[in-house]
Amino acid sequence: MKQAVIDLGTNTFHLMITDGGQTLFRESRPAKIGKAGINQGIITEEATERALVVLRYFRDVLNQHQVPVEQAVAIGTSAIRNAGNQTEFIDRVRQETGIRIRSISGDEEAGYIYAGVRAAGTLDDQMALVVDIGGGSVEFILCTQQRIYWKQSFEIGGQRLLERFMETDPISPSAVSRMNRYFQEQLLPLTNAIHQYPPVALVGSSGSFDTLIDMLFVQEKGHWPAEDQTASELPLDAFYRFYELLLTRNHDERMQLPGMIELRVDMIVVGVCLIDYLLRTYGIRQIRVSTYSLKEGVLADGLPDKNGSV
Repeated sequence: MKQAVIDLGTNTFHLMITDGGQTLFRESRPAKIGKAGINQGIITEEATERALVVLRYFRDVLNQHQVPVEQAVAIGTSAIRNAGNQTEFIDRVRQETGIRIRSISGDEEAGYIYAGVRAAGTLDDQMALVVDIGGGSVEFILCTQQRIYWKQSFEIGGQRLLERFMETDPISPSAVSRMNRYFQEQLLPLTNAIHQYPPVALVGSSGSFDTLIDMLFVQEKGHWPAEDQTASELPLDAFYRFYELLLTRNHDERMQLPGMIELRVDMIVVGVCLIDYLLRTYGIRQIRVSTYSLKEGVLADGLPDKNGSV
């Protein structure tokens, strides 16, 4: 039976259609619904129009694959769940595309991300810190292959950080210092949890982590990763080489880096600042990357209620 999941991220919308475990279609398109409104708690009119352009296209794809729109599970995350005009946005999307959005909590989002990362084969019996850096929120999960020990979603995603800290391009050292102090304040619950469940590896899920793996493959192996590769290692020295490149170049110079894509060229700067903070603060020496995240987790966990309830 065909199944479709739409992940409505703050920066990017993703559509995946599967049939009996086989992927028939997957695509990510920028919608940037958090742009200019994320820190004010609204989805702007311009952002709504961008969202509708992408979702009309996704509706056409669903039709082409003969997936009834009522069967598509559309998951709304940080920008939608925190928007004061959430109801108006969801209603307009339903009226204009037929797609019914289900807004989920940060805790639910972390649970789906864990299910996706586990399905990718990136976890084992040792404690790992799973990190999913979205545009609106960042999910942290302390877990093994067998179970979750602690999880929490923090509203400190890439679009929020960009608008708050990246006043110059390249980003200034003083802005990076301010961001690190901000992480220290905001992530106190994570620090306390790590004292209780110290991880041996950081497992990054999708987003900036995917781009870091693309850069690693293109620059060191001369080709992109295989499409069916769901788990990869990112050597620490390679991460710090990319960290230096990304923090010392402007937008156009970053775009010239092999493996970079337009979708991530700005957000990856604040993304690697957060990764660096986590590695240094918690003494983690190993990075793994899962290409699976929320949408694969929704499929792995079983599809939620499709009635579009919020």
